[in-house]
Order: sequence, then structure tokens, then C-alpha cells
Amino acid sequence: MKNKVAIFIGSISDEEKMSPCSEVLSSLGIPHLFTVASAHRTPERVQRLIKELEEQGCKVFICAAGMAAHLAGAVAAKTIRPVIGVPLTASALGGMDALLATVQMPPGFPVGTVALDSGGARNAAWLAAQILALEDQEMAQKIRQARQKMIEGVEKAGADLESRFSKNPS
Repeated sequence: MKNKVAIFIGSISDEEKMSPCSEVLSSLGIPHLFTVASAHRTPERVQRLIKELEEQGCKVFICAAGMAAHLAGAVAAKTIRPVIGVPLTASALGGMDALLATVQMPPGFPVGTVALDSGGARNAAWLAAQILALEDQEMAQKIRQARQKMIEGVEKAGADLESRFSKNPS
């Protein structure tokens, strides 16, 4: 099956923070590519991958990088498909540099930006799934079911906590 989503990380050191993205996509049955492609060190690879993936029908690109974090912008410059940026903490600036580099794109070249690190990685996958669900009712149903499980988990946790610590005055 062709990859519907591509995850590009700027460095192999970003794998741990971004693996939750791949895990969410896998849990939803979304075929995807997870690879290293650096905007600065391998710009030709980035360009080649975008072209190949688009030809194969890839719908969404997820890009994660720290520090200067130009990867998402470099991808957005080469595709009209949705690009989701995940800024990563990788310097003394605590990810602020990556966040600003990811969100401050010129008009006409948007990057949808999520939170930093593994939380952002998960939400990038969910956002990609929602984009795919626009044209895929089966995916929409999978998202609804997953959200229902989340709701049930919160309700169960609340009930468990209440039963252990709440006291009714007599």
C-alpha cells in the first residue's frame, strides 16, 4: 500500500521524540514513511522524496526539527499538500527557536504547527488522520472510535479516583 503520510525528521536524534507520531498513524492503519531528511544537510534528498511521495499519492507531510527548524518550511516550499510542523526542543532556547521558525512562514506557504516534542508528534498524527478523513469515511469512523475510547478512559479514571478519595459526609 502506498504511503499516505510522510514523517521527515531532521536528524536521527529526533527519532525518540517523533516515534509517537508513527505509533498513532500505525494504530489507525495509516501507511506512512518515517525517515531522516535534513533541510540543511540533504536538501536534494528532501526534494527527491517529496516528488516521489507525491507521485505515489502521499497526502500529508509531517516535518520535525529543532533549532533553526527549516525542514517544514523547505517542504512547504516544494509541495501544495498539507505540511504539519512539529518543533523540537534541541538547544538552550528550549524549543522557542524551533517553534518560531516553524510558525513564521511567508504568506502562501503555510505550515500547520502543533505542540513541541512527543505531544506534538501525537497531535501531528491525529491532524494528518483528520485531513485524510475528509475523503475517507472509514478513517473518520476510526477517529471517532479512538476518541470514544479516550473519553471512556478519562471517565473510568475519574470514577476510580472518586471511589478512592471522595468522602461523603454523614
